[in-house]
Amino acid sequence: MISGKPVLWQNLTWEDVAALRDQGITMAILPVGATEQHGPHLPLGVDTLSAEAVAHGASALTGIPVLPSLAYGCSLGHSPKWPGTISLRPETLSKLVLEIAEWLSTAGFDRLLLLNGHVTNWAPLRCGLENIRHSYPNMRVALRSIWDISDEAHRRYHEDAANFHANCAETSLMLALHPELVRMDRVVDEPDRSAGCFFAYRVSDESVHGAVGTPSQAEATAGKNLLDLCVSELAQQLTLALTEATPLERAGITPPPF
Repeated sequence: MISGKPVLWQNLTWEDVAALRDQGITMAILPVGATEQHGPHLPLGVDTLSAEAVAHGASALTGIPVLPSLAYGCSLGHSPKWPGTISLRPETLSKLVLEIAEWLSTAGFDRLLLLNGHVTNWAPLRCGLENIRHSYPNMRVALRSIWDISDEAHRRYHEDAANFHANCAETSLMLALHPELVRMDRVVDEPDRSAGCFFAYRVSDESVHGAVGTPSQAEATAGKNLLDLCVSELAQQLTLALTEATPLERAGITPPPF
């Protein structure tokens, strides 16, 4: 039953989890963020807080439970230049989501959304997705980054920088979520210097202060609108995903046993 509040896995008992499963909610959302520098004006937990907020909002609208967030991601590209970043190796992150999926599967949960809040988590999470569907062929797993939930969300995130980081969108979102953690008096705008480069560079080779774009233009209202957009779009997708059939099933085809 949807209560209008997020369903948080860590707050449930085992009987609550079993009841969700028996009601047909056999899906879970895993927010995956990072602990990394976000310039001099934003806290280290931006990517985790952002993914968590979108997950919680979508859960409140759908009743799908949200697993405890992974607050560490693959942030190697931020280098040791700025203290505070704590990164996993990509293979570690990939293995983590596989082992989480193992326990979900044993509990009867056969659908999983990896909700990503950090750009360079994507490749390790995609590897994790491949391992999950190989090891647990009955589990349906999806990977979405919050800025790719919809075309409009993508446009807003990338409006001032293609290689966005601590930019206007992220700063606006944090002003809406946790204004007490944002230091607008420390904001420094920097251009996206990665544009046109052939190679992938560390952030410390692209930015002086660790931020990109025009965070000085950030507004809480824009952040609230962005959050509402991501939550509503994701909730619609999740509602359909709860009962989504395979492409062959939708076509009415039963594959022969091999």
